Amino acid sequence: MGLRNHSSITEFILIGLSDDPHIKALLFVLFLVIYLLTMMGNLTMLLVIRADSHLHTPMYFFLSNLSFVDLCFSCVTLPKLLKDLLSEKKTISVEGCLAQVFFVFFSSGTEACLLSVMAYDRYAAICHPLLYGQVMSNQLCMRLVLISWGLASLNASVIVLLAINLDFCDAQTIHHYTCELPALFPLSCSDISITTIVLLCSSLLHGLGTFLPIFFSYARIISTILNISSSTGRKKAFSTCSSHFIAVILFFGSGFLCYLMPPSGSSLDLILSVQYSAVTPMLNPLIYSLKNKEVKAAVKRTLGKYL
Repeated sequence: MGLRNHSSITEFILIGLSDDPHIKALLFVLFLVIYLLTMMGNLTMLLVIRADSHLHTPMYFFLSNLSFVDLCFSCVTLPKLLKDLLSEKKTISVEGCLAQVFFVFFSSGTEACLLSVMAYDRYAAICHPLLYGQVMSNQLCMRLVLISWGLASLNASVIVLLAINLDFCDAQTIHHYTCELPALFPLSCSDISITTIVLLCSSLLHGLGTFLPIFFSYARIISTILNISSSTGRKKAFSTCSSHFIAVILFFGSGFLCYLMPPSGSSLDLILSVQYSAVTPMLNPLIYSLKNKEVKAAVKRTLGKYL
């Protein structure tokens, strides 16, 4: 029935994370710290990768795109959450809600694609080191990134079209701190069975389509590492992909649970969403910098230039 179905409702009310003023104050400080760390960490990664020629490689090209996506992901949800923690009335316009739905799926979808591409990059580096320069050419890297952004945009467009076609009646309260499509389902007075099936199929297709290449890449990587005779060689090979492996577990673990479980408005739903959209973007630059000697050395060189 299209966007005109929302004409009777101009805004939604977000329940948020808590109504207790003391808890809200603590949560505001917590999420402000998370937001600032996310901004500083990912901006630092972008600056260091841009400024240091030693990091002008396919792996760090993909990582710079991941940092940019994490910046976008945090800006989609955290500023609004921080504002609501200081407000008595937590509302969002219908248009703003639909925009948030789009950008949440766009950011998360792009991140999933980039993590999949980065797994292939690690596979090429470890399993075919002599051919790595030929396999991961600049042209291929650029195409893979553009495909990642394009597929995520297409998937997000399909999702937001589902949201636009939901028919809302009198219910306005979203039992969540942000607009996510599953949280809108209980507000709809139209039949959501087809929408639910399409969302599930879309999430499975995009999720498995990005996770399976990661799975098969790591199967080959682990097989290759186990065949390395020296323990030093095995340790060095594993260290090149350990940061990415941790990032994959954090992102896909919470992401699959968040979108494949039936929405219940429970505390677990909120915790998974926070982990997925706020904590993971903050941790990614820490994971890649703390466990990566090249990044730590590049940070020192970059700081040395400006200090």
